[in-house]
Amino acid sequence: MMEFIELIMRPQFVVTILAAISAFVTVLTIALPIMSSDRINQRMKLMATERAKMRAERMADMASERPGNSLRKTPKGYMQEVVDQLNLRKHFDSDEVRAKLKMAGLRGQAPLVTYMFFRIAMPIILFVTALSYLFVLSELAYPPIIKFAMALGVGFVGYYVPNLFVHNMTTKRQKAIKEAFPDALDMLLICVQSGMSVEAAFGKVSKEVTATSLELAEELSLTTAELSYLQERRQAFENLGKRTGLAGVKAVATALIQAERYGTPVSQALRVMAKENRDIRMSEAEKKAAALPPKLTVPMILFFLPVLFIVILGPAAITIWFNG
Repeated sequence: MMEFIELIMRPQFVVTILAAISAFVTVLTIALPIMSSDRINQRMKLMATERAKMRAERMADMASERPGNSLRKTPKGYMQEVVDQLNLRKHFDSDEVRAKLKMAGLRGQAPLVTYMFFRIAMPIILFVTALSYLFVLSELAYPPIIKFAMALGVGFVGYYVPNLFVHNMTTKRQKAIKEAFPDALDMLLICVQSGMSVEAAFGKVSKEVTATSLELAEELSLTTAELSYLQERRQAFENLGKRTGLAGVKAVATALIQAERYGTPVSQALRVMAKENRDIRMSEAEKKAAALPPKLTVPMILFFLPVLFIVILGPAAITIWFNG
């Protein structure tokens, strides 16, 4: 025992032990970053694989043909030939037109070609139809020049019929998205708070809202796909706001962009936007309720009050008539 204590107390042994500890610490200091970087690379490769898989799934979903819901269609041959021969793209194809068609849910080259074709064909169709009606079917006693001018006016109106059609589709689509968006935003908040990534949350919500709003499901699916393959996630959120054209959706997209840029929690931004959307929906409901009394005034005067007077004064009038 004394010999072991003397061995430990020797300066040479102490120096050897300290040198071994220093060498071990040095090796550990050099090896840990290398091992850590390897783990990071492995995790990044895994995330890249998962992102590519998610992108393939979303693109497969969008490419699948569902009844009445084809995101992209092939333009018809004769329409394409007319557009190419008349060089209509030079006059009608623009970023504004493409944005309007996307807001109406019309994506790809087929809706664009159809739109340009009918901008030219619809005035001719309506002009010929009106001309045939005025000169053949109708018995209006107008001079031929007046009839021709009337048909020409109908043809001029036909030039704006495609715009009116796209506007009506956009209005209906925005109404459907606006009604389902607050609930979808609540579901998105729940998914993010449960630990899901933004891509997975958008994909999950897009499947859940399909039964409620197919239009919103399409937009969220497209956003999920764009989040998977676009270099900047900000662009995917901006595209969502541009495609819908709704102020509430644009506000949510802006909040997500700012949360990603400044590092604030996404769940916090979604919670605030969900509350704002609920308040907006409540205020709109209150506005509709407040507008009911003025709208009911005329029907009550025309239909309710005369019946009320008849019920109240009818018996007295009958009594006076027969007794008098």
